[in-house]
Amino acid sequence: MKKVLLLVAVALFSTATFAQSSWNVDKAHSHLTFTITHLAVSDVDGTFKEFDATITASKPDFSDAKFTFIAKTASVTTGVDARDNHIKSPDFFDIAKNPTVNFTSTSITPTSAGHFTLTGNLTLAGVTKPITVELWYRGTITNPMSKAPDAGFQITGTIKRSDFNFGSKFGSPMLSDEVTFKASGEFAKAN
Repeated sequence: MKKVLLLVAVALFSTATFAQSSWNVDKAHSHLTFTITHLAVSDVDGTFKEFDATITASKPDFSDAKFTFIAKTASVTTGVDARDNHIKSPDFFDIAKNPTVNFTSTSITPTSAGHFTLTGNLTLAGVTKPITVELWYRGTITNPMSKAPDAGFQITGTIKRSDFNFGSKFGSPMLSDEVTFKASGEFAKAN
């Protein structure tokens, strides 16, 4: 009986210590990149310099995690100034009207150990649509510098530009309809 009570107490303590934890992205060790195909023969990569992301979860394996992400469209870069100016224009992001890209998860489904399917709403160029992405929980460690827990995640997926009316003047012979992306993030426990 004592063993059972001890196990119950440990389980309750473990749950209580992890109950509804918040995690904030470590921007210095995180990034969001995307790739689009140009003229069906070459890939062009881009990234966002300014972004923020948070996770809330009550389970230590993050199987109930909720993710939010926001990127400033004015911070998008592909490494070519003329192209960056064009994709910030009304032809694409229209940064004056749409200053951010947003994602909020709505469900998470385990697929294998540390791997999940994450569904949520993406707002891009003023259009909000549900998307499904793959999530890899890479583990949690004690950061040797901060002495606090850090968790690592990677998200990969593909969206169709046409679903968001993004760059609609430029058909698939010019730019692929499919845009792939990868987000890798290190998150520090906030509470």
